[in-house]
Amino acid sequence: MYFPTPPVFGLDFSPPAHSRNDWIGPPDKHSNLRPVIFYVPPEESPLERRLREARQEAQACDQRFWARHNRTFRQEKEEFIYSRLKAKGLEIRDETGQKATLNAEEMADFYKDFLSKNFRKHMQYNSFSEALKRTRLRGIFLASRERHSDFAFWCMQVLILGGGPRCVVKGARDGRRQQE
Repeated sequence: MYFPTPPVFGLDFSPPAHSRNDWIGPPDKHSNLRPVIFYVPPEESPLERRLREARQEAQACDQRFWARHNRTFRQEKEEFIYSRLKAKGLEIRDETGQKATLNAEEMADFYKDFLSKNFRKHMQYNSFSEALKRTRLRGIFLASRERHSDFAFWCMQVLILGGGPRCVVKGARDGRRQQE
């Protein structure tokens, strides 16, 4: 059993050698995402390796996007607070040394503006993320077909694609679904 070295997220732990599962770490301080250390089975097939690497790449993309997004959010929030306090004639810190704050209504203005300004970025991220999910699902189907029986593959397809007891998957190997 082999776990690759922890990714760039600065994790200072690694799963025990006997573990046969992915491990989820504590939230990253920059992105707030919980990084995953992916389990690598000893007899990992080339298809399973490509799927794991695609998951790792998607995780790295998410990590970069949210770390950058959160950094921008914090910076713009501080600038907004500073400008509003300055407009009121107040300093960042009051006479006791406490950091001055704005009320909820004033901060709501910031949140609304920030979301509006970043709407397109969020939509692009969501589209990209959905495309990656579809690609990973296809990889899961292919890897499960390679590793498991046709019946197990059929069961996984029904569970992931949905459908009740009357749902029959025809042409399961190419992913088409038909209702009877």
